[in-house]
Amino acid sequence: MKTFIQKLGKSLMGPLSIIVAAGLLLGLASTLLNPNVFGNALANVGFVNDFVSLINALAGGLFGLLPILFCMSVAQGMSREDKEVATFASIIGFILFHTTIRFFLGLKGVNAETTSIEYLMGQGMSALEATQKNAAYDTVMGIFTYRMSIFGGIIVGLWTAMIHNRFHETQLPTAFSFFSGKRFVPIMMVVTIPFLAIVMFFVWPLFNMVINGFGALLASAGAFGTFIYGFLERLLIPTGLHHILNQLIRFTPIGGSAMIDGQQVSGALNIFNTLLMQAEPDMDVMRQATRFLTQGTHPFMVFGLPAACYAMYKTALPKNKQKVKGILLAAGLTSLFTGITEPIEFSFFFISPLLWLFHAFMAGMSFLINTLLGVCIGNAGGGLIDLMLFGVLRGPQTKWLLNVVIGLIYAMIYFFVFKWACEIQYQDSGSRGRDGRSSRYR
Repeated sequence: MKTFIQKLGKSLMGPLSIIVAAGLLLGLASTLLNPNVFGNALANVGFVNDFVSLINALAGGLFGLLPILFCMSVAQGMSREDKEVATFASIIGFILFHTTIRFFLGLKGVNAETTSIEYLMGQGMSALEATQKNAAYDTVMGIFTYRMSIFGGIIVGLWTAMIHNRFHETQLPTAFSFFSGKRFVPIMMVVTIPFLAIVMFFVWPLFNMVINGFGALLASAGAFGTFIYGFLERLLIPTGLHHILNQLIRFTPIGGSAMIDGQQVSGALNIFNTLLMQAEPDMDVMRQATRFLTQGTHPFMVFGLPAACYAMYKTALPKNKQKVKGILLAAGLTSLFTGITEPIEFSFFFISPLLWLFHAFMAGMSFLINTLLGVCIGNAGGGLIDLMLFGVLRGPQTKWLLNVVIGLIYAMIYFFVFKWACEIQYQDSGSRGRDGRSSRYR
């Protein structure tokens, strides 16, 4: 079970890399029209506005395709062999899955027209009730269906992988041999996916209530909810489960929901990226989204962990300094610029669980402090590039300077804690560069 969940977590990373790249382009585009950076010099330049519009259109297209992107990624990642066949079959399954749901919704008289806010208010609902009812449905690839976000894609992707792994080597009688093996997988998807869709037609409304309940619970926890998220996100890294937690926060109502330009947008990263497309985004709504994004990671990714690397280098025995210098320098710079922290974290996780707990606690506190101070820096990378593009270049409204001040304090704390841990508390742990015979390197 643990291996399955870890494999699932890794399979969710494919779409995220695309969304992060699209987010960087959105950040660049919004910076070009940001009066805090260039004034109004570029706002009236035709080709600049056309370029920004193109970026917004491309990014918007990617965000709209998130469910099927996750479907394909999960099907590919969870299948054992012939992954391209599983990916192809997942597309067929995804389309038929939502087509089946649309059919049964239609039998109940539920369609895009009868769930529009105007129609529902005409039936006597209040504006709030009509908005909540409308938000339960969506149009995916032109198909009216439940608003399942990435969950629909993940469910179909897992189903596809199961069908593929079970039937991709099936041999049929000679008369039907053309349909044997890999060709049999898409056929089985056509046969089985309607049954899955029928089950989800009845189950999803209940499941959706649970998801929205978790989202409301996290929202009601206020700033403390961000501490819980930051703490768990780091604590789960060795298990790989943090990938699943992150995707739930970034792309589902658990990370929050907001009405933007009359459209319901769910997920912290989805909300942030959608607001980035606006010339004057609502900063209060954006802060509600960014409290779960990179503003909480910068203090320990850009400042804390590189300082920990320096502390481990300083406490290494003289004869080992050159040996560990290259490793720690590479790990520190990777965390600093890209936000990829595993090379550093795994260097002390297996040696000192207490240091890992300290690190997870500090991560939670970083999210909490940034939320309380009203910092507003988004995206999903976490390194210096994100800090510059979504913090510094977007101007003082992001309160990026507070983020940097917190980071400098984190650098000092991480340095002294790791230095103390390497020299005194864990002198026999075999930390990088230590030989376990002395807590000093004289």
